[in-house]
Amino acid sequence: MKATANKLALALGVLVVSTSCATSSNTSSDTLQPANVTQVSDSTKVTQIQIDGSSTVYPITVAIAEAFQQKKQQNKAQITVNFSGTSGGFEKFCAGETDISNASRPILQPEMVACDKNGVRYFEFPVAYDALTVAVHPQNDWAKDITIAELKKIWEPAAEGKITRWNQVRASWPNRPLNLYGAGEQSGTFDYFTEAIVGKARASRKDYTASEDDETLVAGINNDPNALGYFGYAYYEQNQDKLKALAVDSGKGAVLPSRETVEKSQYQPLSRPLFIYANFESAQKKPALKDFVEFYLKNAPQTAISVGYAPLPDEAYNIDYVNFNKGKVGTVFEGEAQLNLTIGELLRKQAKF
Repeated sequence: MKATANKLALALGVLVVSTSCATSSNTSSDTLQPANVTQVSDSTKVTQIQIDGSSTVYPITVAIAEAFQQKKQQNKAQITVNFSGTSGGFEKFCAGETDISNASRPILQPEMVACDKNGVRYFEFPVAYDALTVAVHPQNDWAKDITIAELKKIWEPAAEGKITRWNQVRASWPNRPLNLYGAGEQSGTFDYFTEAIVGKARASRKDYTASEDDETLVAGINNDPNALGYFGYAYYEQNQDKLKALAVDSGKGAVLPSRETVEKSQYQPLSRPLFIYANFESAQKKPALKDFVEFYLKNAPQTAISVGYAPLPDEAYNIDYVNFNKGKVGTVFEGEAQLNLTIGELLRKQAKF
């Protein structure tokens, strides 16, 4: 799924996929401007469904939204799918501005407080597993793997302006510029990567090309032989002819990202669950939103595979569905970051909810 603005207009419904992210150097702030919405000519009132948040989850959500519009035309729903990063998405969601928030990490304590302050109750649905991918230019013939310690050496705040060449990371690598590309500060990927690699969420050097738009990062790395960057696995899988993934060594040998290594809990600590959060009140007031969430949970396994992520076991989606229909709101993660969480551990947390 290319992260470019597009529209799918149907006889009884409209899907608006809106993205407006710019490449930025030494900054991580992207401003999204929604695309113009095409109005439905049918006189019946159209239900507006607003979705925002993670660019990592975006490919799953937009694919399911397109399928929903095509197969559920009796639901006169206008679905707008934006991405502004997980943190940016939660800001809007907890302000009551969106119905669904895509997230590449669980909701955090400050966001829970904001939602509570504004009376926003929410469902939490894990929908897939990602392998955060460290990638370089395809012509890079010196780097095949990288250790967690080396990634920390590159990305920690103390590296800013100092670790600027490949041979400073590993002596056997060439004396070439090291140009970095990574998630912007509104991204859940930024939160997760810094916590997993540096040891503290949001602790990162700032002298790199940052964006909440993973396609921007892909393009940057593809055009830069000296590049190294990170983003969600789906964007690597869809661009394997333009990128080269590095195997990551956390102390038990170097492991390449893949659905198989995620499902076997071998690709740690860069495997992570992906989520959608749905507004409880919106689901009660908008039958089309309720239908869309149920459609989402039913179609998430195959869609996750088709866009490049690992699906959860059927049991996980069944728990999601039961919790949704029983009105179980809240989070099982207590507002904290989750590292090295296996699929089995996620299932156990869900089952205890």
